[in-house]
Amino acid sequence: MSKSLGEFRHSEPLTLGVELELQLLSRRDFDLTRGATDLLASLDYDGRFGEIKLEITESMIEVSTLPQASAEGIAADLAGLREILRVHCARNNIAVSGGGTHPFHRWPERRICSGERFDALYQRYGYLAKQFTVFGQHIHVGCTSADDAIWLTQALGVYVPAFVALSASSPFVDGVDTFFQSARLNAVSAFPLSGQCPPLANWEEFVRYFGMLQACGIAASIKDLYWDVRPKPEFGTVEIRVCDTPLSIESATALAALAQALSRWLLRTRPDLQVARQVHVARYNKFQACRYGMAAMISDPVALGQRPLRESLAELLELLAADARELGCTAWLDHLQPLLADDATDAAWLRGMQRVHGNLNDVVREAAERLLARPAANEPREISR
Repeated sequence: MSKSLGEFRHSEPLTLGVELELQLLSRRDFDLTRGATDLLASLDYDGRFGEIKLEITESMIEVSTLPQASAEGIAADLAGLREILRVHCARNNIAVSGGGTHPFHRWPERRICSGERFDALYQRYGYLAKQFTVFGQHIHVGCTSADDAIWLTQALGVYVPAFVALSASSPFVDGVDTFFQSARLNAVSAFPLSGQCPPLANWEEFVRYFGMLQACGIAASIKDLYWDVRPKPEFGTVEIRVCDTPLSIESATALAALAQALSRWLLRTRPDLQVARQVHVARYNKFQACRYGMAAMISDPVALGQRPLRESLAELLELLAADARELGCTAWLDHLQPLLADDATDAAWLRGMQRVHGNLNDVVREAAERLLARPAANEPREISR
């Protein structure tokens, strides 16, 4: 049944929200385990830091922060959620980890969670729903108007390769090294409504476009749009959906800070990004970032050439310095600077652990320990509530 798009619920500008999809693991061999329903049933938690809820299969959960004005607020919520998971996962004898893919699980063994939407997805997409046991970070940025949301959705789409490369943490699938930095997005790309938002002038044009999708039986609700960046009218936000779940909540917070600073700069300066031309290279550029990470070569349909992503990212972080200062998130953007090196990303860290241990079970164990680790002294510190 189709669901009305509804009005765009205006929110405070540049407020942030973060969702993290996390892996639930057996402590015996660190394969995925079917523990989500039992874990949530056992929770003794009042929701003060946000939500913990089911995802499409029993081997994953989603944690989501409350809306926050700053990256520090996001860090505090994620730290609180981490402590809740630390206690309750231990009680249930399971481990929890970040990372965009589980390195060696077998997708046919996954069990779809019960629920009307999950059942409908399985009936519609078949085995793709089980293969969708991949793990991403979604970042919400608040918008004051529906037209701003549509403009920002398309503007942020130009920067998808940056978010992909900075968050890449899924080099292994089915027990093998894929040669990709982010293999997770290959699973997302199989869905027919994945990819980029088409060029749209304003909210009214988006409503007409979405109405056409509904009339044609292509989409029933906004949740059916698996776009890289999409508007979220019920939240009053724009949602960036291309990030792998990082291996630490500090990296997740840094990505949210980048989204906030970039959105502020875009809305403040309104650059002519020529999104209608950018759409023609969007799929290729995303592939480059998934495959090569920081070594990607990004095509520019305006300048008619290619440029190393690493160079453009360094310039972007410098460009956003003033906005980061205004938002109070400079330290979080500084957290991203080391990632411009090939060997500093989460994907590189996972490969390094595989070289050390010679098996993927211990790689996952190390990743689980890293997620629950408290930050080192030189990390940005989360505030307490």
